[in-house]
Amino acid sequence: MKISYNWIKEYLDLDVKPADLAEKIERTSVEVDDVVKPSDGLKKIVVGHVLSIEMHPDSDHLHICQVDVGEDDPLQIVCGAPNIDKGQKVIVALPGSRIAGNVKIKKSKMRGVPSAGMICALQEIGFSDDVVPKDYADGIYVLPADATPGDDVYDYLGMNDSLIDLDVTPNRGDMLSLNGTLHDLAAIYDRPVTLDQVDLKEAGQAIEDQLAVHVDADLAPQYRMRLVKQVKLAPSPMWLQIRLWNAGYRPINNVVDITNYIMLKYGQPLHAFDYDKFAGQDVYVRTAKAGEKLTTLDEGEHDLDPQDIVIADDKAPIALAGVMGGLSTAISDETVTVAIESAVFEHDHIRKAAQRHHLHTDASQRFERGVNQAGVQEALDAAAQMMNELAAGEVQTGAVVGSANIPDPAVITITLGHINAVLGTDLDLAKVTHILESLGFDVASKGETLTVTVPVRRNDIHIPADLLEEIARIYGYDELPTTLLTGRMTMGTLTSAQKLMRATRHSLEGLGLNQAISYALTTEDKAKMFLMQDSETTQLAWPMSVDHAFLRMNVVTGLLDDIAYNSARKVKDVALYEQGRVFYRENGTDRPSEQEHIAGAITGTLMPAGWNQPAQEVDFYQIKGIVEAYLKDMAVNGDVTYEANTDMPEMHPGRTADILVHGHRIGFMGQVHPTIAKQFKIGATYVFELNLQAIIDMPKQENQYDVISRYPAITRDIAMLVADDVTNEQIVALIEKRGGAFLQSVKLFDVYDGVKVPKGKKSLAYTLTYQDKNETLVDDAVTQAFEKVEKRLQDDLGAEIR
Repeated sequence: MKISYNWIKEYLDLDVKPADLAEKIERTSVEVDDVVKPSDGLKKIVVGHVLSIEMHPDSDHLHICQVDVGEDDPLQIVCGAPNIDKGQKVIVALPGSRIAGNVKIKKSKMRGVPSAGMICALQEIGFSDDVVPKDYADGIYVLPADATPGDDVYDYLGMNDSLIDLDVTPNRGDMLSLNGTLHDLAAIYDRPVTLDQVDLKEAGQAIEDQLAVHVDADLAPQYRMRLVKQVKLAPSPMWLQIRLWNAGYRPINNVVDITNYIMLKYGQPLHAFDYDKFAGQDVYVRTAKAGEKLTTLDEGEHDLDPQDIVIADDKAPIALAGVMGGLSTAISDETVTVAIESAVFEHDHIRKAAQRHHLHTDASQRFERGVNQAGVQEALDAAAQMMNELAAGEVQTGAVVGSANIPDPAVITITLGHINAVLGTDLDLAKVTHILESLGFDVASKGETLTVTVPVRRNDIHIPADLLEEIARIYGYDELPTTLLTGRMTMGTLTSAQKLMRATRHSLEGLGLNQAISYALTTEDKAKMFLMQDSETTQLAWPMSVDHAFLRMNVVTGLLDDIAYNSARKVKDVALYEQGRVFYRENGTDRPSEQEHIAGAITGTLMPAGWNQPAQEVDFYQIKGIVEAYLKDMAVNGDVTYEANTDMPEMHPGRTADILVHGHRIGFMGQVHPTIAKQFKIGATYVFELNLQAIIDMPKQENQYDVISRYPAITRDIAMLVADDVTNEQIVALIEKRGGAFLQSVKLFDVYDGVKVPKGKKSLAYTLTYQDKNETLVDDAVTQAFEKVEKRLQDDLGAEIR
């Protein structure tokens, strides 16, 4: 919320710089995003009086203007604005001036005609398109008739004011208003503040004869309306327009502007209806009915939900309560009778309706955070008073009240000893009482016990801890004493799971992969890909967008999105890994279970080309080697095996394998199916995904070192013919099982299935390494063990030793 420094000073006597005030607010109340003085960076921009205009001889839209800028002679300025006219007071950038964007204006010629300066639109001197009045959105701005030529324009437009942009937290909804901010600043600076008092003059008929309101108090704890007749719509006075555009609002007309002004001042959203457009004299606050629709003020058509709170007349909804009014009863140039609504709506309904219809308005923001429920009538009366003063309206007698459930103020008991013990201070009773009373709290003390009555406007204070925070921030956080920790210190340590996760990152980065972090939210189609177990999708009730509506059930798709992002930018060699959670949900349950996973994806080459070796495209064996090295680094104590998998539709059926430990599947690896790669707009990509939680839970072989033998090793080579369906894994497993105590390793060094090998057979050759750590092996011992291996290969696998 942008709040005007000059507006604050109208009610609070401050002698501090705007930047210092903002710094104090940030240290004490809420964060401040920025402090801006709109005139900063501008120079030599003055009021001009258009004395005469004539058409440019070589243009059908340019005008040659003689403009009085307070100098001895008028300036000749060529202007292309469609709304330029004789007699106007306009904004003139003189030669040598600086306008928005640090643009310098010089004397020039426009199609051969000299032009000494520029007649400006508001946007050209720094105003946002969102705040420029619609009458001037496509042309120059016309200043009030009493503006003096030659004067700087900044004061006329409120540009010499400093605007403090407050980033209001959800618990401090009271600071979404001038009055709420003034209460806080009065306590911070210990200064008195005097707020305006409403002096409403009622002159019309009794409202009960003209309007009736029917309210469900559960939906709207408070709902009040007033009628103002004979209003005369017109542009708002300049001071009101300045208040609005400095706060980021577009001035529209005096009636609508008054409702926005009251919201800024009191924090109470109001809505103005055209009373004559009501169907009947009854207004209903209810939930929407099935099939009802509403066209809102922004001309958007909405299918209403039965959970939406609506304001309705006898025929149909006329507003989405607390969010936005309806177009059918909008204020227009023909409006003569205004019905003003001031209410408090149930905040959960408002929050969900704003999300449901994508209408996050300033009104909904305030209702979600909570408005001052003790000030609903005051804000309504203030708006009616202003419509009487600025729109010549006749305020009808009385206000119609549909519900008036004002909550009781919170009463909290706290002791002085507790305050000092928690804050580490030595405050006396008088100081604490003064701090609380400066915030507008009522304090009754008995001994060291204080009974504090909190005004209804501070709906964030309920318990003693809230009072402690108020005392600390007003006293000053920087005034609290510094105390050293006492007692015995304990060292922080990582859990075994945290250690393994950290080791995971070190291992994969050492293997050449870079860490990526992806959204845990994705689309439904991507959530269903690369599943490691059956699961139902989990959809968010209020997603950020359609691309982030479902919880992921795999990590791979996020990595493929990352690869696609890089590929689109001509980065072809990408190797990524990600550690994160996936979310599986069983049918019949509402909430998913979370499971930690680790995944990797590589495309292009992992090792770039060098002078002594060419680049090599990633393949199945490279991704398999990475997985094997990672599992070894994680000290997985078990039999790791790999089985071909042809059932995953997202993976290449001939280049995919399941990863098993002790026969239990913990993941998969292989090439992404070409059709899926095409879908992601990427090249050939190899991936793996592992259940990290399963790896964490497995028994570990913590010590992975072994004594290096001092004695020589003996090797034996064996070549054999086996059937095509016999796997390398079967052969290695048999050799390791039957190879004896001294067998150290088995390595495949040749595979051949050419024309010299019988059909249905293949030739495999292995090197077996034997070594004794305690003494030198003799050939007889090795030969004996080797012969046993040969026999078992022949008997169990039908191998033909070559």
